[in-house]
Amino acid sequence: MKTNAVFVFSEDQLGYKFSETHPFNQKRLTLTVDLLKEMNALSPSDIVVPRIATDEELSLVHDPGYIEIVKKASLEKSETTNYESYGIGTEDTPIFPHMHEASASLVGGTLTAVDYVMEGKSVHALNIGGGLHHGFKGRASGFCVYNDSSVAIKYMQLKYNARVLYIDTDAHHGDGVQWSFYDDPNVCTISIHETGRYLFPGTGNITERGTGEGYGTSFNFPIDAFTEDESFLEIYRTALREIVESFKPDVILSQNGADAHYFDPLTHLYGTMNIYREIPKLAHELAHQYCDGRWIAVGGGGYDIWRVVPRAWSLLWMEMNDIKTPEGNLPKAWLDRWSKESPVPFIPTWMDPSPLYEPIPRKAEITEKNKQMLEKALYALRNQQSYKNHQ
Repeated sequence: MKTNAVFVFSEDQLGYKFSETHPFNQKRLTLTVDLLKEMNALSPSDIVVPRIATDEELSLVHDPGYIEIVKKASLEKSETTNYESYGIGTEDTPIFPHMHEASASLVGGTLTAVDYVMEGKSVHALNIGGGLHHGFKGRASGFCVYNDSSVAIKYMQLKYNARVLYIDTDAHHGDGVQWSFYDDPNVCTISIHETGRYLFPGTGNITERGTGEGYGTSFNFPIDAFTEDESFLEIYRTALREIVESFKPDVILSQNGADAHYFDPLTHLYGTMNIYREIPKLAHELAHQYCDGRWIAVGGGGYDIWRVVPRAWSLLWMEMNDIKTPEGNLPKAWLDRWSKESPVPFIPTWMDPSPLYEPIPRKAEITEKNKQMLEKALYALRNQQSYKNHQ
């Protein structure tokens, strides 16, 4: 019997851990799962244990030689290998024991989610342990060893002959996924992110539109630092509706980084919990409108693991299951359980208090700048649609 949504998770996903002080902290998975259980929004029957991706599956995107390097680094920090040339052993992506197995488990989680949706066992699937969008063919980058979304997209193409729309609302540009399919006309990538003028990885300009047969299937919306909810959502809603209507995907894969929030320590955007309520709503609607409901979602960035990520990813799962957005306070038992450990005071409510921050003096200027960027980014698409309509 087909279920509405499955939640891919196991304690093994917590093994993807660089160090005690690294900002990428998988404790956010534990916090999210615990919050959902306190809300009676997640039951044992919803949870599916992820499998580990095979070397053959990883090789759909990653060089076999790179996979072997990751395996070697997982076992020993050898002085004879220049690991940094492969992006590992760096400050961003340090080597840790069993790194290959932990990374392959996160990829396997997204592949598990894919199979549930594409084989018709579930309409939607969520793997919050995934979303490692900076991994490249032969190099780790930005906390990402393997790129689960890229592997999953290639897997969907080969196994299910799917036309895939990838939506990335992480504050950092989804560079690894974009470059993996830059010349592929059957994969459309959309990334809304803080401009690379201020933030890693420095890419994601509106001029990055694809190449060869894939030209016109890469879309980037670099928003200005200090962008607030209204401007973010205007870009998201306008761009997504127009692009989906043009591309007509078979399945949607969304990356749901939760680092565009005002509290995030690594970015400069001024989002509130409102965007994390609204982002999945439109993805959900369009999945049913164009893809018979097929929607796979993964996690991503998010470095305020106490005040932001658990609420954001809980709202994502609730939207997948048509659970009404909760109002009022978070569960007292959850707040009591974790407040002793949290280094910051919790926001006790589902939505953020208003105002959350002092007014931005440049709000009108930032909003107008973002609006102009949106128009430029969609200009070619609109011209193409106009040309088609007159044929």
